[in-house]
Amino acid sequence: MTSDANLENTEMEKYEKDFSEEGFWDKVTAKVKSAGLGLIYNALQLFYAAQNPSCPPHVKAGIYAALGYFILPLDLVPDFTPVVGYADDVSAVGGAIVMAQMYIDDDVKQKARDKIQSLFGDEMLAKLDEA
Repeated sequence: MTSDANLENTEMEKYEKDFSEEGFWDKVTAKVKSAGLGLIYNALQLFYAAQNPSCPPHVKAGIYAALGYFILPLDLVPDFTPVVGYADDVSAVGGAIVMAQMYIDDDVKQKARDKIQSLFGDEMLAKLDEA
């Protein structure tokens, strides 16, 4: 008999194959200008929410699926397409944000803000505050 935890872990494993921390950080640092600061901030929130031990495996699976899609070089709508290039990424990340909202607390938000500041500087953090 298979427990719910085993099913959730199996589901998470199939999405993790598309997610890697190296790929995530490469995409975040390389695409902040083209992807937009809001998308990067949301992706960072998801990344840190998935690190939370209280985040259940099925939510982590959704997070990893969205972040895996975010870092994939081939999307439904290619990222280099003007205006709508990141629309599919925004949808994937936005859906995961809704699913994970209970695990995106002030600590997660602060970690995301701190990472934006450390990667891109005070000016980008100020732009985030303006948005």
